[in-house]
Amino acid sequence: MSMTHYMQLLVENQPWNLIFFMAVPIVLAETVAITELFILFSRRLDGALARINRTASIAGGLYFCGVFIYLTINAVFPLTTQHAWRGAIDVIAVGAYLSGLVPLAGLALLDLGLIGRRLEVEAKLKRHALFVALFLVVAHIAMIFGMLNPALLTGANSQEPMMMHTHPM
Repeated sequence: MSMTHYMQLLVENQPWNLIFFMAVPIVLAETVAITELFILFSRRLDGALARINRTASIAGGLYFCGVFIYLTINAVFPLTTQHAWRGAIDVIAVGAYLSGLVPLAGLALLDLGLIGRRLEVEAKLKRHALFVALFLVVAHIAMIFGMLNPALLTGANSQEPMMMHTHPM
């Protein structure tokens, strides 16, 4: 069975690609999501959980900016210029994964005070929760499409050579 470039990235260079491209961003995002729930229900905007939430938000956003740049240069541009995409499922999986930059960078910018400085506390909490939810949606779309056989939408059943050879940063 053919696999998407998303899945290929995660299975190559074990365990490093899985750690750098999946574990680190997901652990940081899940840390934000879990602490976010406690903050939203308790309304405690200070304390250890708030500090963990803020630190994970900023670290996740900055880290994923690096991942985005690295994969865009080393995977997206070569795959596009070499016409090596494996169909729509492949593009959706990689595109959804990379679109995680928007909510993760949004969280970092919000917690760094670079956006939303004039928002009321309640509006800032809502924006923060929206970014967390958006990341969870795009990450799950990437995972679901990433696990599909990319030939499903094309009707092809080819075993074309794997084109992406990325290595950790």
